[in-house]
Amino acid sequence: MYREKTNVVRIGNKKIGGGNPILIQSMTNTRTEDIKRTIEQIQRLEAAGCDIVRSTVPTLEAAQAIAKIRKEINIPLVADIHFDYKMAIAAIENGADKIRINPGNIGSREKVEEVVRAAKERNVPIRVGVNSGSLERALVEKYGGVTAEGLVESALDKVRMIEDMGYDHLVISIKSSDVMMCVKAHEILAEKTCHPLHVGITESGTIISGNIKSALGLGLILNQGIGDTIRVSLTGDPVEEIKSAKIILRTLGLRKGGIEIVSCPTCGRTKIDLIGLAGQVENMVEDIPLDIKVAVMGCAVNGPGEAKEADIGIAGGIGEGLLIKKGEIIKKVPEGELLAVLREELLNWNA
Repeated sequence: MYREKTNVVRIGNKKIGGGNPILIQSMTNTRTEDIKRTIEQIQRLEAAGCDIVRSTVPTLEAAQAIAKIRKEINIPLVADIHFDYKMAIAAIENGADKIRINPGNIGSREKVEEVVRAAKERNVPIRVGVNSGSLERALVEKYGGVTAEGLVESALDKVRMIEDMGYDHLVISIKSSDVMMCVKAHEILAEKTCHPLHVGITESGTIISGNIKSALGLGLILNQGIGDTIRVSLTGDPVEEIKSAKIILRTLGLRKGGIEIVSCPTCGRTKIDLIGLAGQVENMVEDIPLDIKVAVMGCAVNGPGEAKEADIGIAGGIGEGLLIKKGEIIKKVPEGELLAVLREELLNWNA
């Protein structure tokens, strides 16, 4: 498995690579200079299960904010830098746990060397990021367009440049909104490097399209043993990225913990608000630290049978519902009490 062969890199209080658990990342969408709002958002991400967070650093004020933000959060903070090498150095000096740069848009080799020197002095890892949208013209011409091979060559060129400067505390990220190109690029890259890989489908889209594209892309990549950290990039509240990432990892058997919700599709037999109920259950269990499967069924006739594979479940009828545990009906309760009864059982769970 590729991820067991990758180098171990320490990012703040976390370790990635070398077979360590795959960590979930997200990125703040606040202005980093707005310290209060940025801290509040990161704390929400932490509560949702985010392991590493990234914030943009376009200004010196944002770089200086890193120091204050770091004091109020418990997960590593990555500084995202574009174009200005001085911002990368300032972020490192203000305590960033990792920096993300594309050496191609930082500028001259001398500027990159200054960034590497600052990172090396403080042992701050560098994430080398390459996106399909910013692939160098020479590589586009060489491969006849934006290709997986071009992305890999671009990333490895930049990695070798930093290695030649005497630093190998690196993470590589190659992203594309083209799912299958992204998958192929990771397959090629994993064969050519031992650096940990951060995996994501960039600009994947809104909640629906973004989740589908990310689940397909990340699923195909992770299932091959490739990837050490992941991000589900969505246009929306970044907390939704964490929820989706956890489901992807759990579905692939790469992470345990957390309640898995299964629910049946609605049909003509449904006599309750199953869509609303399933959503309420999903929100309700977020703070319950159990590793079990909960079924939400809309039919009291077939519900018990359909819920047999779940640890516990509820099935609705006309104005009432059933509480089911290990496939056995435990009790019948009014519809309005289903949620409360289920929560009480979960809070006092005894398998």
